[in-house]
Order: sequence, then C-alpha cells, then structure tokens
Amino acid sequence: MGDWNQGLAVLGEGALRRLADLLDNPRCGWKQLAATAAEKPEFRYSEKQLVSCSLEALKSTGSPSRFLLAMLADQGCSLDFLLHCLQKMEHHSAVHHLTSTVMDQIRITGQPESQLVPEGGCVVLRCQARGPTGLEYQWFKGKEEVTGANGPALVLRPVTPAQQGHYICRVNHREQFAFSQWARVRLAGPGSFGMDTVGVSSFSSVIRLHIIQQPRHMFLGEGDCLHLECIAEGNPHPQYQWYHNKNPLPLASQNCLKIPCATTADRGRYSCRVFNIFHEIWSNEVHVSIGKDAWCTGSFAATPVKERKRFYATDKVALLIGNMNYEYHRQLRAPMADVHELTNLLRQLNFKVVSLLDLNWQEMHSAVTEFLLLLDRGVYGLLYFAGHGYENFGNSFMVPIDAPASYTSEHCLRVQDVLQQMQERQTGLNVFLLDMCRKRNPNDDIIPQPGPLKVTANIVFGYATCVDAEAYEVNKDDLTNGIFVSFLKQRLLEDEKVTVMLDRVAEDMGRCEITRGRQALELRSNLSERRALTDPIQSSSCPITTSARNLQWAIAHVLPDSRCLEFDCGVKVQLGFAAEFSNIMIIYVRILEKPDNIVSCSAQLSDFSEDLHMDLKLTNQQSSREAGSWLLAMDSSHVPTLYTRFSALQKLKKELTFTVCLHYRYNNMDDDVQEQQKVSIGKPLVAKLNLHEPRMPCCLSTTYSSCDPHSFSLPDSSFFPEQPDSRFPTSESNGLASACWACYSKPGEYHGSSFPRRVNLPEETFSPEYNETDAPQPLSTSSKSMHIPLENLSFKFQTKQNFHSV
Repeated sequence: MGDWNQGLAVLGEGALRRLADLLDNPRCGWKQLAATAAEKPEFRYSEKQLVSCSLEALKSTGSPSRFLLAMLADQGCSLDFLLHCLQKMEHHSAVHHLTSTVMDQIRITGQPESQLVPEGGCVVLRCQARGPTGLEYQWFKGKEEVTGANGPALVLRPVTPAQQGHYICRVNHREQFAFSQWARVRLAGPGSFGMDTVGVSSFSSVIRLHIIQQPRHMFLGEGDCLHLECIAEGNPHPQYQWYHNKNPLPLASQNCLKIPCATTADRGRYSCRVFNIFHEIWSNEVHVSIGKDAWCTGSFAATPVKERKRFYATDKVALLIGNMNYEYHRQLRAPMADVHELTNLLRQLNFKVVSLLDLNWQEMHSAVTEFLLLLDRGVYGLLYFAGHGYENFGNSFMVPIDAPASYTSEHCLRVQDVLQQMQERQTGLNVFLLDMCRKRNPNDDIIPQPGPLKVTANIVFGYATCVDAEAYEVNKDDLTNGIFVSFLKQRLLEDEKVTVMLDRVAEDMGRCEITRGRQALELRSNLSERRALTDPIQSSSCPITTSARNLQWAIAHVLPDSRCLEFDCGVKVQLGFAAEFSNIMIIYVRILEKPDNIVSCSAQLSDFSEDLHMDLKLTNQQSSREAGSWLLAMDSSHVPTLYTRFSALQKLKKELTFTVCLHYRYNNMDDDVQEQQKVSIGKPLVAKLNLHEPRMPCCLSTTYSSCDPHSFSLPDSSFFPEQPDSRFPTSESNGLASACWACYSKPGEYHGSSFPRRVNLPEETFSPEYNETDAPQPLSTSSKSMHIPLENLSFKFQTKQNFHSV
C-alpha cells in the first residue's frame, strides 16, 4: 500500500483525469464529492466556487470533477481523506481506481549508501524499489547519466579518482518515476583502512538510519495527554525534530513528543524528522484528533471519543458593511478588503452574505431592516461593520458616510437597537463583529434610553479594540486588511465555539509586536451553548419559510444574463457581468466576431444612467484593476476586453441603462465608422431593494415562523423583469412574484399560490449564443496581495475615528 497521507498531486495527471471521468456524472459525481468533503471546514466551498466547477462543462475539454479535484489538492486534501469521501459516497469504481493507483505507486524501499573505498577497489550501490511490473532504472553521477547502468545495482570497478562524487538512481515506469537518495563515493587516503586509524570508526561503522517504531494516530478528548513516539537506529546516533502541520515545534527534539494537557489547537498532522550528519529520513505523518469524532479509513481505524452535542442553525445570514469614502471625515482603505475577505470565508460556512460598501444613513437603516427580515427562529445572524464609530455610555454607534463633521447619535446607527430587533426574531445566535473605534464622542452628550433586552443566552460581541481605544488599519497599498481582520481571517473557519475562536484571535493579536499596547480585541458574550459558525444548517419544519428566506436573499444577488449584441456591420459584441460586492458590479465588453473586411473595431460603454455618478476615468479600462477593482481578476490575454465598474448600485432609482458604442474601420477606408445600441439591464444586485427609500415601520414581533402564507408579501414590481425569467419553471413564476419583503406588505394580502424551491443563482452568467470555446474564464479573487504577513509590512497607523476631520 502506498503512503495515503500524501497529497493528490502524487497521483499524476493521468490518474486524476481518469478519476475525474468517473466522477463526471449527475447521480454520484463531483457535486456529491463536494458535499461529502464539506464535513471538514477547509474543504467547504462557496456557491461561487461550485458554480466555477459547473462552468467547466462549457469548455470543450473542461471537466467539473477535475476542477474540483484541483481545488481539493490546493487545500492540502490527502489521499486518505479522498478515499474516505469516495467510500462514503459508495462510488465503488472510483474507490477501486484510487486504491489500485496508489498501490501501484513507485516506492523506494532500499536506498544506496555512501561508501569510502581505496583507489582501485570495488563499489556496489544498490537501489531497491517496489511498484508496477517492469520498473526501469537509471543511474546518475551528479547531472550526468552513467552509461550502461540500467539495473538496481551500480558496480564501479576499479574505482578511480574521477569516479568520486554523488550518485542517485531514478526508478521509472511510463509517466511515473521516483528518485533515490544521494549516495557519496569517496576515495580513502593512505592508511585510512589501517587497524590503528581513526577513520575505521568514522566510516566503516556507518549504519544507515532506520525507523523501528513509527508514531501512531491518536483520538483524544480535550485535556488528555498527547504522547507520540518515534524510535530510530543508526550510526552516527540519530537526532529528532517534530513537526505539527508541516511547521517545526520549538524544543521538540527528542524521540518522544509529550503534551500533558492537549486542546483542540493541538490537533492536526504530526511527523518526525530523523537525521544525522550523513542521512535524513521522515516518519509517517499521523493525524491527532481532539475533541470530536474523526473519520476512519482503510489506512487506519480507531475508536472515536464520545461525541459532543451538535447544534444546528435553521439558516445562516450575514450582513457586512464597510464604509470607506466618508464625505466629511478621513477616508479609510481597509474596509473593502476586509468585507471581501470575510464574505468569501463566511460563504464557505454556508452563510447567506450581503456585502455592502459606502452606505449613507438611510441606506444603512434600510439594509439593516432587510437583514432583519432574513432572520427567523433558530437562524444564526452575524453583523460585521468596518468604518468610523464611537461608544458612549456603553452604547456602540456605527457612522454612515454622510455623517456631518460634528455628528451625534441621531446621525448614526446604534448597535444595541439592532440587537434588540434581532432578539425579536428569536434567532439561534447573534454575533456582532465591530471593527471600529470605541472612543467617546465629545459632541454627543445624549444618554440613550433603550428598551430592555430579552434574556437570551446567545449573544456574542467581538470588538476590534477596547473601550475608549482606537482601531487601526495598516497603510501598505490599496488592498490591505485592518488589524482585526488580519488575525480574524486565520481563525474564522475553525470548528470551535465562537467565543473560543475569538479568544484565540485575541491571543494572536496579543503576540503581535505592532499591535501590542495599541489595539486589543475585547470579547463580550453570554453564550451558554457550544454554538459555532461552522454548525451545520438543518432547515426548519416549515418549507414555505425556508423557500421565502432563500428567495429574499437570492433576489438581491441576481446578475443580468450575459448578452450578445449584433451590429449591422456583422460585428458581435459580448457583455458579461460579475459581482464584486452586493452593491458593486463589473461589466466587461469584448468582440466575439467581426467580418474579414473590418481591420479594427472596439466597443465602449457610455451615456450611463443619471442615478449613478460614474467616474469616467474608471470606465472602459483594459484591466479590472485599472477600472478600480483590486479584488477580481480575469484572464483576457487571448481576447481584448474592456472593464467598467459600477459602484453604489443601492442609489439606482430606475433601471440601469447605457449605450454600447462600436467603432470600426474597413480595410479600404481611412475613417472610423460608428454604430450604437442602447442597453437596459434592469436593477442588478441590491438595486432591487431600493435601499435609498425610507422603510415603513413594521412590527418585528410578527414573524412568519407560523408558516402563515398571508404573512408574506409582494416586493416592488420594479424588482422583476417584464418578461418571464427562463431560469424558473412556468409553474413557479407566480412564486417568484411573491418574494416577500415584509415592509411592503398589506395586511392579509397574498399574491401567488406557491413558493419556488431554493434558488441557487451563479454570480456570473454566459450567453448561449456563442461557442463554448469562446467562453471567458470566470472572474476570481486575486489573493496574492490579500494575505501579506502582518509582521512583514512597512506600516503607519491610522485611526478609524476622527471627530474633527474636514
């Protein structure tokens, strides 16, 4: 059997392609594999990532399964866990293929050994290997192949000074190959082999390292003793170094590793490096599971520890607001990257995320109102705010971008008001992550008189800084995280009680030199149950409630369909759409086809809707970054593409319209010809919610948990296209029209007779009017500059609060 702890890359492209062929089926294929692998948080993929897998089917040689396997490999998925998932799916042919492939891997079982010989003597270097039948051997001295050496043994006779050096053996079978370790051949000087010579003990007694006892997998409860042991023999005496998740453990340099009181932070993969001055070998990599059941596979089995009680959410909803471009206060830079990063992480935890940038007072109020309508009994609600803020008399206030220079509480949103309304919805967990300053506002002497909060042991406040202190961001470039999120993003996916996770974030911040004494996370909580952001979703017993909530969220995240425009001259232009945030969209334009008699042509957007104040310098750019988007990247190396970024879609009062201007020139003409087409794409993304409009007061205590269909209502008619949407069956079109936003309801009014099943809408759609091979690559997050180690930044602190800015 091969080493099942290795990554998927060891299979080779041929084996992975064959496995993908077996998984490219709707009954027991890649979708089932993705769902099964999601039992581990690091392999939980967002809806956008799964849509990217689906889009691979549009390519002539694309494979959704191969795309998913590549994502699993990038996340460090082992052969062991992949086998576990395939066994759980009962995909017997894939299991057989994987096991037979791994068993046939080439493995070096006997390594050539370094030797010290007299000149004219004989040297025999041996390499033993196991694997498929018909193994072939090649020997190399340095980079030069040794001619005629095509067997497991290399014989040098007689040995000359020219044959001194390092030798290695390459064992191969078709596309597979493996290299042995290096062996050094040296000539002994005169008298080196005499009986009284020190060289006898230093070379002739060298014994190659060999591990005689391997560490074993362990399954422990919190507080148990973790004890791993690796015993090796060899001469010179072996030395040891233990590794945890590929990182060396300080002071762990004995053959035994002992942690008296293990916690969940100690679980993971362990291995031991055994070495001396001549050789180096590694132990088997073992898994240590602590505090929860572990999966068992064919490579090892164990009795799991007692299963802890698992909590469930009826759904998960998150509202993320990042305010950067203040009208009367200092501009911020980090909220854009912070909101984007948390959006991607929370989607991996199956949260319905609404991400919004730069909201004024009315828009923030409306966004919170819509957020509350997504909550219900047992739902996990999370609110994250990054921007200017303050705290007076124990009350936290979020500052909108239109707050005046000397703002007071009447210009801001009080966080405790949001909490009180969340409690009215009987949520299962209320989490507030406030990435803002908590200095007192000298302009505000009003003591709030809030209503009493309910006694619900499900509230968690994670403040980025302490009371009467400031929160900071690091000035590096246009794509930098704030201090809080720099540490939070490393822990957010951990399967821990949310307070435990935030405690570890606080500990991480405390160990960082640049934050010590300036900013420290503060945690306030009355959470009495072990609820975690990773808890699975178990839908409520009312399917109408679930369908309505799914539709409520999905309706604000629908992008226009990709369009193919045909001009009179025969040129075809494609319009594509991608969402950067819930209120920011990018349109990309490219030429699909042009007649042969047209030598050049380009298409640009102009005449935008008056509701949107577009910066013309950021329109029709050759890259998404030049258009102002640092978060989305697209490979347009083959086809020229122009990008335009539409921000602040929440301000759109009418349908979004623009003109596509085509400029082209025939091969026998000197002047350009111009054609235009007017395009209307309705209200994309969050524009459908009309956040610029004041909300009618609604009684939050009247929830729809009773499954009364009359409690649902009809949104503004402008939310929907005039023509039926072909993506929904005709029988459900009435259900779509009855998507319920309670603030628009009339008592006792009900439209439609049914609710649609859950809507999973991709964030980017393509027109069926062009060939598969012309399909552009989906937009993806550019993470190169999103994960810069905080300690390596050249930084300058800026506060997120400035009461006297102009």
